[in-house]
Amino acid sequence: MDRLEAMRILLAAVDTGSLSAASRQLHLPLATVSRRVSDLEEHLRIRLLLRGTRRLTLTDAGREYVASCRRILEDLVEAERTASGEYRAPQGELVISAPLVIGRHHVVPVLVEFLQAYPEIRARIQLSDRVSNLLEEHVDVAVRLGELPDSDIIATRIALISRVLCASPAYLASRGYPKEPNDLVAHECITYEGYSAADRWEFRFERTAQVVQVASRLIVNAAEAAVVAAIADAGIARVLSDQVADALRSGVLVRLLQAFEPTPMPASLVYPRQRHVPLKLRAFLDFATPRLRQRLGYESPETS
Repeated sequence: MDRLEAMRILLAAVDTGSLSAASRQLHLPLATVSRRVSDLEEHLRIRLLLRGTRRLTLTDAGREYVASCRRILEDLVEAERTASGEYRAPQGELVISAPLVIGRHHVVPVLVEFLQAYPEIRARIQLSDRVSNLLEEHVDVAVRLGELPDSDIIATRIALISRVLCASPAYLASRGYPKEPNDLVAHECITYEGYSAADRWEFRFERTAQVVQVASRLIVNAAEAAVVAAIADAGIARVLSDQVADALRSGVLVRLLQAFEPTPMPASLVYPRQRHVPLKLRAFLDFATPRLRQRLGYESPETS
């Protein structure tokens, strides 16, 4: 039995909440995931997990063992980084995760510049609107949208992103302009099922927030699809400001109800809290932070 592999599988199962979710995350057959956890329990001669509930539950012994596994795997990563020289000079592979649109339009161009400046560093970028698990997926740094919960991550703000309502001039010419959020019930709306309440849009009325239930004629699973549909006169879409910046500038989409938009949400560069920050990561943060802020139009408090 490869105990390190079994530990990683156990941690994935605990963090995702089930063996099947760990199987999907690790791209391993469910039978393999279940067998590796069982092998660990047989080797230790203890029960680590209670499998009878809807969500995996750790036994007392399992809780202590999982905590130890995390420390062991973190120490292993530190040892490998030290051996490879990542603390002596900026070198090695840098793994970055970012949302699709911000990643493609802003992170990738900055990353290309960075690689030209640091020839000893390689990079792998994962573009997805899914929130990655930094530790389990070995991501060095990620771009995250929204307020961040208290956790073992370090965050540096790079932008404030607005949630924008928009539609094409042709749609508005045929259906009229909404004057206030409640007018949306008479419009065809394009909703994005990536959000938990896709058809419940929040607006700001003076100092209070109000939610409006919209009529969803078209549901998409990618924000870019909502933008394309809105440009094609399908209705009113709600997307992030960076996703429609070009369309608004060119006039193919019109911004609506701007006075009622919720408070903009932050975009941040985040990375795991660690004893020693690898030089490749420190170099990228120092290089990318001011450039991303400039591209995204954000003036940081310390420079204002």
